[in-house]
Amino acid sequence: MSKINIVIADDEELFRKGIHFLLNREDNFKVIYEAENGKDLLDFLSNTDEFPDVILMDLKMPEMNGIEATKAIHKTHPSIKIIALTSFDGKSFITNMIDVGASSYLLKNTSPKMVIHTINEVYEKGFYYDEKVLTIIHENIISSSGKRIKSDLDKKLLSKREFEVLELICEQYTTAEIAEKLFISPRTVEGHRNNLLLKTQSKNVAGLVIYGIQKKLIEITPDFNL
Repeated sequence: MSKINIVIADDEELFRKGIHFLLNREDNFKVIYEAENGKDLLDFLSNTDEFPDVILMDLKMPEMNGIEATKAIHKTHPSIKIIALTSFDGKSFITNMIDVGASSYLLKNTSPKMVIHTINEVYEKGFYYDEKVLTIIHENIISSSGKRIKSDLDKKLLSKREFEVLELICEQYTTAEIAEKLFISPRTVEGHRNNLLLKTQSKNVAGLVIYGIQKKLIEITPDFNL
């Protein structure tokens, strides 16, 4: 079984140790580092030979906070998936973290089961948003009257196949599942995904999902649940 390499970035040592203990009980998880702030995290990434697949990122940390660290990591290591794990549940915090490239957003009072589920989902699919976060994204898009939308591409600019891949991404299918449904190779799916990222100016798969919300590929309803 392949392991998911995980880094925990949080300035509270007791919290870090607790999460570390929780995650290491999972057979497919491997915590490779604990960072006490964003600067410590960036220093680790600059000197390691073993990179994380997923980072659990606190927002409020000394020296460099989680938003600044996420922004920096997205530029240097865009393949690393970042999950915000914080006590802040304000709309501005959620919006800012998603804007700089976070793939998910969790509150520290969430259940251990949800943390584990979210890590697995983010690793497999590239994102995981619960109903609350999706609703905030949707409200933000509406209230900003399009100001936050970096790209308002005409549907005709996407090929038929790209549009099919985008729809399946928004429906939470993995690369392998998309390949099977469309009778193409996983490598071809990745090619279409990369084209979609370029055309929609999205930072990651999570950004493609937000684009899908903008284009009404995803409808936010009271019973919507990712």
